[in-house]
Amino acid sequence: MRLKIPYRYRILLFLFFLILITYLDRVCISVVGVRIKSEFNLNNEKFGWVLAAFSLAYALCEIPAGALGDRIGQRRILIRIVLWWSLFTALTGLTTGLVSLILVRFLFGMGEAGAFPNSCGVISRWFPKSETARGLSSVFLGLNVGAAIAPLVVIPIAVAYGWRITFFVNGMIGLVWVFVCYSWFRNNPSEMKNVPEEEKKYIEENRRFQTRHSLNWRSALRDRNLLILAIAFLCSQWGNYFFLAWMPVYLQEGKHFSEHEMKMTSFYVFITGVVVVLSVGIVSDWLVKKRGLVFGRRLFGVLAQGGSCICLLLTCMISNNTAVAIMLIVGHLFFSANGLVSFSTSVDIGGSNAGTVAGVMNFFGQMGGFLLSISFGKIADLANNFTVPVVVLAAVLFTGSLLWFFVDPRKQVTFQDDKKQLLPQQNII
Repeated sequence: MRLKIPYRYRILLFLFFLILITYLDRVCISVVGVRIKSEFNLNNEKFGWVLAAFSLAYALCEIPAGALGDRIGQRRILIRIVLWWSLFTALTGLTTGLVSLILVRFLFGMGEAGAFPNSCGVISRWFPKSETARGLSSVFLGLNVGAAIAPLVVIPIAVAYGWRITFFVNGMIGLVWVFVCYSWFRNNPSEMKNVPEEEKKYIEENRRFQTRHSLNWRSALRDRNLLILAIAFLCSQWGNYFFLAWMPVYLQEGKHFSEHEMKMTSFYVFITGVVVVLSVGIVSDWLVKKRGLVFGRRLFGVLAQGGSCICLLLTCMISNNTAVAIMLIVGHLFFSANGLVSFSTSVDIGGSNAGTVAGVMNFFGQMGGFLLSISFGKIADLANNFTVPVVVLAAVLFTGSLLWFFVDPRKQVTFQDDKKQLLPQQNII
């Protein structure tokens, strides 16, 4: 008997490769960070500004990119996003110093903004609400795989041909994804020819996305529940930008790992997160059915940042390279649940405006990434060690874990119709 796989699961593969390429390109600069610092004579503070340029631009463009996807459809926005970031990934390889590096990474951040909010928008249109976390698991599976393989792909190319060539190679990969998106993907199941009629009906009757309403994001910013979620996500992105942007430098300069040891540690840190992403997506949706939406989301929000906080503190107390690597792997195992549960909650409270709500949340998150990017290197230079910035990071993560006790995924953000009347969204589990 032939196993019948729902057509919508092809959308998961589509989103998986979108985020995989996103993180392959994003992590590239961190993996060759020590080489770039050496060539351009950058200290930690200056390299922090290079990383911060990306996160600042990413934050500023996140809300408009998410809102525009909700308004005109995610397909057009995603094509623009990948074309833009592929161009500026390649141009990173042509930079000549600090100023040009900051400018190109800022423009790269502008281009990449909106990838996650629009992925949430796709999930809200293509999946029943009972599969929200499982649907988003493909996104964060792509994140972990992309970040895991980046050192394995980038370092051999950098060793053989120089760090600049790595950006040219990565820039070309996104063009393949754009071709698939343009020729195959559509915004809604009803627009796709090969989706079975029964599956179309099932999705459209049970998904978060309903009749499109215009969300006034200024009103959304006054929503207490969304603000708590957003600030918790701001705290979490201190951890995210540590693992993605500063960990390679921390391992080599703070813990004296060789480049090969750093490469393999980075690979294991992210590849093991795949197990968490797959299991949390299933378990969270199961807990929602058994224990309710609040427990199903809040549990993983608290554990993700709290567990990561403890493991990062332990890395400061040990000097053995193997033990440091194990603590980072375990810390990231906890942390891997954070993005999945945060964006699942943004879909829960966002409904038809999931892209806009995710954009608001991720704006705060990327501002957290901006603060970490500039402060981590600055604190490391002032303290003349990497222990102090890691302790500060752990304190921020602990704060974020506490905030999750006040997040209620049952309370959807209100929106405004064309008559400016506030209406509550529907379809709350």
